Amino acid sequence: MANPFSLLLPALVPSWNFFDVIAPSPRVEYALAETRDAVLDAWTEFRPRPQRLSPAAMLARLFWNPRWNESLFLVSCAERLVEEPTAHGEDEIFRRIAADLATQPDAAPWLSFRLLFIDPTGERDVLYQTAPRLRADIDVR
Repeated sequence: MANPFSLLLPALVPSWNFFDVIAPSPRVEYALAETRDAVLDAWTEFRPRPQRLSPAAMLARLFWNPRWNESLFLVSCAERLVEEPTAHGEDEIFRRIAADLATQPDAAPWLSFRLLFIDPTGERDVLYQTAPRLRADIDVR
């Protein structure tokens, strides 16, 4: 049998070629409207990162953080949506946003989201924006 340490080494020491390109990840913002044709100007960041975390919260997040894992999945969906738009990618993001908004039954019925990049200078570049969907039609399973 090969040296067990040589089998474990790749898991302990990361490959520096793990990422093809290091680029800013897209931010997901959503807007609600009363009608399908309303002007969408009040965008809200979806699941913004907390400004501060206590050391205890950081430690707990090392072991249990399903919401952050889902947020990482959304970033992956957003990156793929920018590269190659698909209905499945849109549906996944719509589903997550609608599920979070399900606790606000009195919110506006039409939902749209957009993906934007913020460069190091702070300039915001919208790369993708969806047509509004009726929240009641989105399957939040």
